[in-house]
Amino acid sequence: MIDSSDAVFEVPVPPGLGAVTDLAPVGDRDRPAWLALDEDGTISRWDVAAGRHEAVGTTGVEAEDDREPWDGRPCRRRLHASHDGGFAAVVNDHGRFGEVIDLRTGEVTVELDGGGYNEETVPFSLAFARRHGRCVVVHRTDWNRLDVTDPQTGASLTDRSLPEPEHDLDYFHGALYVSPDGRRILDDGWVWHPAGIPVVWDFDPWVEGNVWESEDGPSRLDVCDRGYAWNHAMTWIDSVRVAVVGLRDVEGVMPSGARIFDTRRTVRSGPRRPEAVELLAFEGPTGPFFSDGTHLFSCGDTDLSIWDPAVGKLLGTVPGFSPTHYHPGARQFVQLADGVARHWTA
Repeated sequence: MIDSSDAVFEVPVPPGLGAVTDLAPVGDRDRPAWLALDEDGTISRWDVAAGRHEAVGTTGVEAEDDREPWDGRPCRRRLHASHDGGFAAVVNDHGRFGEVIDLRTGEVTVELDGGGYNEETVPFSLAFARRHGRCVVVHRTDWNRLDVTDPQTGASLTDRSLPEPEHDLDYFHGALYVSPDGRRILDDGWVWHPAGIPVVWDFDPWVEGNVWESEDGPSRLDVCDRGYAWNHAMTWIDSVRVAVVGLRDVEGVMPSGARIFDTRRTVRSGPRRPEAVELLAFEGPTGPFFSDGTHLFSCGDTDLSIWDPAVGKLLGTVPGFSPTHYHPGARQFVQLADGVARHWTA
């Protein structure tokens, strides 16, 4: 068993941060920090362990809070950040609008509109990535289309201004996850009837030549059919394996657990597209998923659990700690509750 007895540290949320509504990790192991978004729209850089913070930007994205919650998921503002902390994006999950902000100048460089068709069913699709060492942002521009944009200039890197109906995609893009090596995208989307079908594709071919790679390029691969389920936990374990929460959907019931897939190997079943090879399924994990490249961390209502995803073995727990955010560079987990930041380092 992993020794998970190290203390969970608690520090007060500095009054100057206001009421923090979301966090996003920035920096690396040597200089880890978080961007914090408060309810008034101020974005601050916050060193949780040292207690230091400074305001670095602000957002004017409207909350779209007049929307009715969909499937119990209200529309709420979400914060994303580039790895170096130079850019932030504030979007409305289960809503339509957002913006990208250059935190060095405070200017809004990209106005985001994810389209007005069933947008309430998914988080706003957005993730920061890197191309030739420079930051880019991947984001939804319609229910069935993603684009890559230079966040500094606002220029599109995947221009598809000429319509080509043969590439039209019957897929509602959802939450996006960039692989640890930065070379692949994981998309938690869904298709009619409806069914949750996460997909992956390669990033480099998309921005280096084939602007239709995310629609029907040769690297695009269905991970699995999750039945009537999406907007649930998933994570890259490493740059090949993906973990999704829940065992196979049986008559609308998905038991807790994890399924592990190899996205570089495929299997074909019936007339459907090829799917990733399922390596393992095991009971136990629930809630948000995170990984340090080796272990699977699952966050239940009360505890953080640590698993070996190669064999499905529980390696340890951090009792009384249910984090909502993870800093991969610092391997730091954070839970905000009642004006206190609780953090634990793996």
